[in-house]
Amino acid sequence: MAARTGSAPGMITAVAKKQKVKTPVLYKLLGPAMAIPTGIVVKKAADTAWLKVRGYPPPKNPAAPGVSWPDAAAWAAISGVLYASGRLVAARGAAAVYQKLTGHLPENVNAASAA
Repeated sequence: MAARTGSAPGMITAVAKKQKVKTPVLYKLLGPAMAIPTGIVVKKAADTAWLKVRGYPPPKNPAAPGVSWPDAAAWAAISGVLYASGRLVAARGAAAVYQKLTGHLPENVNAASAA
């Protein structure tokens, strides 16, 4: 148990440890099961959209010296938004499937934070 000094000199008070919540195994399995197909779809969508708009494939490595700054910045912005959106879709999908199978959300998914 951790201890810290209180307001009075020499006084020691206990600090409660934060209780860890274990993530259920089913929820841990649903994460990759949703994320892998979502990632594949997002990558194909990003590549296809870039090719359609720009007329040439997206840069494989935007940091490479041969890639122009506008292309590198555009690809970073587009792929960042799409990958973040894909991650959100996968996480929400995993939570929804878990809730449908078990009747409740895992303890570490905070349903109360919805606005």
